[in-house]
Amino acid sequence: MRDVRGINVKLKNLVKTGVALSGLILASVMTVGGVSADQQSLTLAQVSEGFSAERTYQQSCAACHNSGAAGAPVFGNSEDWSARAEKGKETLYQNTINGYNNIMPPKGMCFTCSDDELKLVVDYILAESVES
Repeated sequence: MRDVRGINVKLKNLVKTGVALSGLILASVMTVGGVSADQQSLTLAQVSEGFSAERTYQQSCAACHNSGAAGAPVFGNSEDWSARAEKGKETLYQNTINGYNNIMPPKGMCFTCSDDELKLVVDYILAESVES
């Protein structure tokens, strides 16, 4: 039964991600349709106003990082994260952006996140997980 819940959580997160992506596409189409050639088109930074690293973590990362699924380091577990933090933030950023060992997909599960937003999520995880 536990695996079924994990699948349901992943499916729900995938649906949420799909809905968010659909909204981004719709916003882009609507904006581009009303923009003259002299105006700038919509940028992701404008769409992402109000970005929350904590909310994004809960929506896109928690399914694996709260449970340790597939060997993911557990959120809040300093032992899991300290060794990774020693490799440096840039390594963690790149692993998050590009994926890791064919287990963690590129961008985690936040397909609508910019690289800078993903870096903020990594910073949030480290702040909550590594002892100072």
